[in-house]
Amino acid sequence: MKSSIYIELSVISYLASRPSRNVIVAARQAISHDWWRKHRHRFNLRISTLVEEEICRGDDDAAKRRLSWVAEIASLGISDEATELARQLIAEGAIPGGSADDALHIAIAAAQGADFLLTWNFRHINNAETKSAIARVVESRGFVCPQICSPEELEGVSDD
Repeated sequence: MKSSIYIELSVISYLASRPSRNVIVAARQAISHDWWRKHRHRFNLRISTLVEEEICRGDDDAAKRRLSWVAEIASLGISDEATELARQLIAEGAIPGGSADDALHIAIAAAQGADFLLTWNFRHINNAETKSAIARVVESRGFVCPQICSPEELEGVSDD
């Protein structure tokens, strides 16, 4: 059985954005495209209604490009359990108060039983200092914390 991955907006944004001249951004774009091409088929991909809302924000053309990347991906709803877990992540300081969407991404992934949460958000989600705090809060509420990682960390073995 395939593992499930909740894909957070940052990954979709790197896939859909125009090539960057910033070396770090360009590298993340390339890694995202490489992962998508070589590894996504090994997993059951999931997004959420929150990701869909975030995708539609901003420039209409950019939103259309982002939507095209997720057109075939199942979307998870936002359960009451996820909403409460997100509130707890903020209340217990695992995620800063001004980052409610970040907390909700984690909570949706945990409440829906995702094996992985794929993100380029190193500030509040995929951060060495926050991951242990996130896992502590998630697990204290009876959920299994998804493995939080970037596409680069989830490359696995490739046939190429």
